[in-house]
Amino acid sequence: MKTVCLIGKPNTGKSSIFNRLIKEKKAIIMDEPGITRDRIYGTVTYKKKKFSLIDTGGIHGDSNNFDKDILIQATIAISEADTILFVVDGENDLDSNDKTIRNMLKKSGKEVIVVVNKIDNEKRKDNIYNFYELGFANIIPVSAEHNLGFDTLLDMLTKDILEEEPKDNNFIKFCFIGRPNTGKSSLLNALINEDRSIVSDIAGTTVDSVDAHFKFNNKEYVVVDTAGMRKKGRIYEKLEKYSLMRSMKAIEESDVCILVIDASVGIIEHDKHILSYAISSGKGIVIAVNKWDLISNPNEELKKWKQDLEVYFKFVPFIDFVFTSAKTKKRLNDLILEVDKAYENNHKEIKTSLLNDVIMDAVSLHEPPSYKGKRLKIYFTYQSGSIPPKFTFEVNSKKLIHFSYERYLENKIRENFDLTGTPIILQFKNKNDK
Repeated sequence: MKTVCLIGKPNTGKSSIFNRLIKEKKAIIMDEPGITRDRIYGTVTYKKKKFSLIDTGGIHGDSNNFDKDILIQATIAISEADTILFVVDGENDLDSNDKTIRNMLKKSGKEVIVVVNKIDNEKRKDNIYNFYELGFANIIPVSAEHNLGFDTLLDMLTKDILEEEPKDNNFIKFCFIGRPNTGKSSLLNALINEDRSIVSDIAGTTVDSVDAHFKFNNKEYVVVDTAGMRKKGRIYEKLEKYSLMRSMKAIEESDVCILVIDASVGIIEHDKHILSYAISSGKGIVIAVNKWDLISNPNEELKKWKQDLEVYFKFVPFIDFVFTSAKTKKRLNDLILEVDKAYENNHKEIKTSLLNDVIMDAVSLHEPPSYKGKRLKIYFTYQSGSIPPKFTFEVNSKKLIHFSYERYLENKIRENFDLTGTPIILQFKNKNDK
């Protein structure tokens, strides 16, 4: 697939253009410069033609902790790209940053299209001639805010691309979720053998969701790194609220969620809250205890950690744990195998006859308790959905269901069918209800 990347100084509207082209709000948009730090990937579809699009952080001369990393990410994006969209601000004159980027792109030898953003009226259209000073032949005015000029840009970008026949996605998509600074970005980089996400000891380095495509055992995966989720009471900045929204969207769009816990810090109550987002979304779930390389006595600590995990997460005994290290890449293979298992079980379908046998045996072993002289009767059970598996019980009166007996039935289903790594839903309906 052809690859196109967006390059420019901060606050020229690269992320707005990125979102317009991929037709979804994947990159965070704010007036504050420097919000995009990692490379963000998307796919653009136009007239049955597709190409890969990369958004990058704004390149500028100020010195801070992220400038060097942002420049490295942009340099990698340029090397990957077939065509570069050099985004400039149509409201202002060229400055030293634009000219520095111009020199860098000239050296790349790649095709460059200058995209003059914020051109939303006739007067501003006259300004585009000033940008021929950059020395590139193709200059296209657009307005990301008003969705102007994109057909012309897309026609130019896709003129050498053949139409593709639609095909189904056959990959598993999973995301890393967790508190800030647990090593989610490092795990993504370790899995794909590439520095896709910026890694820093400063909590909150990742603000956008970053995804990558890779293969393992001849199977295809998309892995998503998300921003660290803080407690709601600590989310003060507007940017952090946007980051939380992006993380929640990543959960919704993933097949499996991996909760990452920092082994050097331990488990806290907020880990349960983060896990609850994935459970309520019905996703496959794995827990990764990362930074295991920092544990001085791993053999002794392993038993204690397992006991602590069982206590803290006793409300989800169906989830498996993997003790791993992004630094040493220890047990990364095991982590992917657990993702496979959670995905398969999240999609599992159970034969009605086998399910009814299990439920009838469960009822004969332990009858439902009576309530006001009435007892629950289960007539028939069937699987009514998947992702996650949903089981419907036809009963005499759903008002007679007690939560303890519902838990008993769930346990019996799990004892007889492997549903490791996935929540399940039990619903009850009166036999004569439509």
